[in-house]
Amino acid sequence: MRLTLLLCCATPALAESPIAEVVCVQRAELVRKLSGASVSGSGLRDTETVLEVWTRPSGDWTLVQSYPDGMACILAMGEAWEAVVPPPA
Repeated sequence: MRLTLLLCCATPALAESPIAEVVCVQRAELVRKLSGASVSGSGLRDTETVLEVWTRPSGDWTLVQSYPDGMACILAMGEAWEAVVPPPA
């Protein structure tokens, strides 16, 4: 099930986008909600935060930022994700 329904319910009815506001919950809860998706990439934003791109085989993607206190936030989401393979060096 897509996170779209969850995000639509968590944001104002008049918002132009289902992610008009950042959605933050405990990381364990967010990982459960992202069931069926997997981490396609991650990196440190700074010494206290990790950014991850979660993708589904359908091409849907979710950008998640996690904090040391156990909270995680959905920063963006979309569709038509394409993995890019870097050219050989």
